[in-house]
Amino acid sequence: MEKTDKLDSCNVTMIHEDVVRDVKKSIPEDETLYDLAELFKVFGDSTRIKIICALFKAEMCVCDLAALLGMSQSAISHQLRVLKNSRLVKNRREGKVVYYSLDDEHVKDIFDKGLIHITEK
Repeated sequence: MEKTDKLDSCNVTMIHEDVVRDVKKSIPEDETLYDLAELFKVFGDSTRIKIICALFKAEMCVCDLAALLGMSQSAISHQLRVLKNSRLVKNRREGKVVYYSLDDEHVKDIFDKGLIHITEK
């Protein structure tokens, strides 16, 4: 018989009831957590990350983003739609051209925090 280590499990259902109660109060509602998870999923695509990086530097139209990334305008438009639906980018129209930019500074903050996290040793 294989000996198992019992240090990873408790013999009681709860030790620190006050801690559990306080932490439970601080956790956001399920719907909010779902929305947050969906937001982070948007960052899970390298094309969208490249678009966000480009928009750090300048407001750009679909055709310029497509040329920059070597992709079709249709593919870029699709990714921009996802980013816009997640409120990460916004657009403005100037004549027939639609320009895209970051929705606000929070987008750069989220990106920068993630980049710092993955590059720290």
